[in-house]
Amino acid sequence: MNVTAIFDIGRTNKKLLLFDDQYRAVEEISETLPEITDEDGVPCDDLALLSRWVRDQWDVLSRRTDIQIRAVNVAAYGASLVHVDAQGDPVAPLYSYLKPFPAALADQFYGTYGDVMTVARQTNSPPLGMLNSGLQIYWLKYARPEVYQRTRWSLHLPQYIAYLLCGEFTSDFTSIGCHTALWDFEKNRYHDWVMAEGIDQKLAPIVGQPVAGYAKTTSRATVPVGGGLHDSSSVIMAYLARCQGPFMVLSTGTWCISLNPFQTESLTEEQLQRDCLSFLTVGGITIRSARLLMGKEHDHQVARMAGHFQLKPAYFRQVAYQPDLLPAGKSSFVPACMTGTGPFPDQAAGEWDLTVYASPEEAYHHLLAGLADMLTVSIQLIDNGVPVLYVDGGFARNPIFMQLLADRFPNKQVFRSQLPQATAIGAALYIRQDDEPVSGWTFEPVERRQPTVIPGE
Repeated sequence: MNVTAIFDIGRTNKKLLLFDDQYRAVEEISETLPEITDEDGVPCDDLALLSRWVRDQWDVLSRRTDIQIRAVNVAAYGASLVHVDAQGDPVAPLYSYLKPFPAALADQFYGTYGDVMTVARQTNSPPLGMLNSGLQIYWLKYARPEVYQRTRWSLHLPQYIAYLLCGEFTSDFTSIGCHTALWDFEKNRYHDWVMAEGIDQKLAPIVGQPVAGYAKTTSRATVPVGGGLHDSSSVIMAYLARCQGPFMVLSTGTWCISLNPFQTESLTEEQLQRDCLSFLTVGGITIRSARLLMGKEHDHQVARMAGHFQLKPAYFRQVAYQPDLLPAGKSSFVPACMTGTGPFPDQAAGEWDLTVYASPEEAYHHLLAGLADMLTVSIQLIDNGVPVLYVDGGFARNPIFMQLLADRFPNKQVFRSQLPQATAIGAALYIRQDDEPVSGWTFEPVERRQPTVIPGE
């Protein structure tokens, strides 16, 4: 059997998937690796353990005689860097993008290179501290100068995993353009501050084609290796490869990320302040994006409702859509987990009052209505009137949410996307570069049951 192998490296689960010629997942290996802490006690991925897991999986895979590996690629979470020496050996932990960025160093950076919003506008990167991965290298230079001196290459995580397979040091646009503060979207090159600090010399050459190198196997053949993709950009690659535009994609999970590859205008200061940013495709084309921490909020509130109504959280998965339970006006829902993020970053965290609801079903409808209101504003921030919205991920399987979303966008066709493993399939489509159909990928239109006024702010 011909297969394409994809390493899909998430924060929680590390996966190796094998796809056949029609992009059906024929095998999946999933592993949850324990975290460690860095020298400051901040939790982070165990880089040595992760590296060993990738190498071991590839070694086993390359020995198999029942499959023929056509290609291998990587999709991995962004905003994370592996700093290696000239021999490719890591010289520092895989620092978490949740690690606090020192206030004094931020003052030094912006005092030298311009005010916060000017840099944010030029780089299409909201000021997010370590989540701006370029600032991780800046931090390394000044907070860990001895490690910085030993660093030959700072590789984003997808490109480091690709290096483990093929031995080539590369960068790619999808990682560079992932709210890193590295790329000047106005000049279409690295930002001036990157050159001024000499950080461009720590960044490997940008790979401009699907194949970054070749992996050695234990048999007679070598296998083409892709340069690796940032996971959100890998998802949009699947849609760009198979769907006619213009359209938007809503990728749902812990973060609900709206992606618009058909809006080319520069981000405004307001958009940047309200959690909008830009990604780059593999070819360096801009994709507008807006974020909402909706999945985390949903799970937090479901746990509260389960406690309040003395139910198990799983109960809410089977709640059916009942329009008579929706709020007559704006939902009284108050978020607890979104301060500093999303379209309302200044909204203080509050405790949503559950005592006003007569049933768990009513409370759940009000929760989803409140989340849908916030998500609608988030989408509107990057919406230029595209007629189609594809929704994938966990919330696509929630009938109440999908109905509410469709009602809020009466001028769009809203589709529930049935594409399992979209992140990995995007990486497979890119390295394969063929026209084979993606088996089992369907789009189910959502029928509107009652019109809803699109909420304002």
